Amino acid sequence: MADEVLRERRGHVELLTINRPEARNAINRATAVALSEALDECEIDDDVWVVVLTGAGDKAFSAGMDLKAFATGEFPITEKGFGGITKRNFTKPLIAAANGAALAGGFEMMISCDMVVAADDAKFGIPEATRGLIAGGGGLIRLPKRVPLTVAYELALTGDPIDAARAYELGLVNRVVPGDQVLDVAIALAERIAKNAPLAVRTSKDVMRRSIELSEADAWTANDEAFGMIGRSADAMEGAVAFAEKREANWQGK
Repeated sequence: MADEVLRERRGHVELLTINRPEARNAINRATAVALSEALDECEIDDDVWVVVLTGAGDKAFSAGMDLKAFATGEFPITEKGFGGITKRNFTKPLIAAANGAALAGGFEMMISCDMVVAADDAKFGIPEATRGLIAGGGGLIRLPKRVPLTVAYELALTGDPIDAARAYELGLVNRVVPGDQVLDVAIALAERIAKNAPLAVRTSKDVMRRSIELSEADAWTANDEAFGMIGRSADAMEGAVAFAEKREANWQGK
């Protein structure tokens, strides 16, 4: 794996670190490709149940696109979107450990994750309109689904950032903690999820994600199909047996 993205395995949790602290973890083409490849590998690795994404250092999760690289003709985009993540349908839980500012494309990468643990001094926003651009990495799509439309309009049209406390109020982040605790709290959240049956976790995520776009009737169809599939799984039987035997379940993801 390229030095732009560092990898570390902690049990069933994979930690991915954007490793460009000297550039506030801005995304150039090499970083986008490295992150995309890492996520591809995590997707197919049966031993990876949860992924945590963070940035190196304590200044920024990611400042977005590397404008110096962009000026030379580089585009930090793959077929999976900006940074190799924003168009990705990642089936496993993905947690952002926002150790610092997440702006522009960095913010779009952050809200591509399922959950966020944020540093209390972090700033978030999509300032592209102040530079004559739009937030083309999914911010204009995902943000109105995460916050009231009036708030999404304000963030996109003013370009003004918000602090972590406001992001928490809006439901954009799950936890706000001191900066030196961000990674530990994110890993603890990931490990808590990883105690559960991985197939049930992934299926729950899939049903919730799809139900946002479906009518209630179609959402019930998806829910019932998923429930039937999970009910026939080996893990469902293991969960029942482990409960009866008063022991920890031995999940197989099957």
